Amino acid sequence: MILINKFVLSSYDFNAGISLMLYQNLISVIIVSILSFLGIISTEPLTWRLVKVWFPVNVIFVGMLITSMFSLKYINVAMVTVLKNVTNVITALGEMYLFSKHHDSRVWAALFLMIISAISGGITDLSFHAVGYAWQIINCFLTASYSLTLRRLMDTAKQVTKSGNLNEFSMVLLNNTLSLPLGILLIFIFNEVDYLTRTPLLRLPTFWFVMTLSGVLGLAISFTSMWFLHQTGATTYSLVGSLNKIPLSIAGILIFKVPTSLENSASIFFGLIAGVIFARAKMRERSQT
Repeated sequence: MILINKFVLSSYDFNAGISLMLYQNLISVIIVSILSFLGIISTEPLTWRLVKVWFPVNVIFVGMLITSMFSLKYINVAMVTVLKNVTNVITALGEMYLFSKHHDSRVWAALFLMIISAISGGITDLSFHAVGYAWQIINCFLTASYSLTLRRLMDTAKQVTKSGNLNEFSMVLLNNTLSLPLGILLIFIFNEVDYLTRTPLLRLPTFWFVMTLSGVLGLAISFTSMWFLHQTGATTYSLVGSLNKIPLSIAGILIFKVPTSLENSASIFFGLIAGVIFARAKMRERSQT
């Protein structure tokens, strides 16, 4: 998903990140609605009570997606993956405050290594872009807030449904449906309509194919994220996401021919290793619990 979004925003030079998010979410709504209509899956009806409970997490969800789009426009994939480690730190602190969950010294040591790698990576980044880094830091806070808020609201949302249950597909449909009017509003606020009427990209079939493919991947991510958070906690959710960063960073550097230095490559590698150390520390913590 990160590689495709980077391809759309940078290689195609598409300057409408909110519109890309809106289209991806629309694809998810269409697919889930069709599957529900055919009886392949079951979804809860969208009631006003459910919408009111879910709206706060949906605002964070939209903000998380948009800031990710904006940061990818300016930052290379490898540095995005390293900076995303900051999300683990924020999530761990949030779990302590919200769920009274304590972490052992090895977890905190790994989190400290992540912060060091993010700072050193930014300092040595040959393609450093202040705007992109600002969007990515905001994205880290929103991503951590999303996983923590979602975990907390799941049980509350179940109580206001007709069946008393809220499966993964229902949450995906709810999240993406509520994001559509908010996305349309933001398109007008950020004046993307004018850009969309002028860009020749919308006349390219290959561009629409890549956009649609990203929408299908977005649906897959939404579903698996909901399922994962049902089974585990927010910190575990974040740390497992860090394990895919090694191949992702290498692919991002090679595919987009990112200029890098020995110092920056070392910082990226250090950050990726810190993610692995963090994962091992969390696994050991869980086994002791």
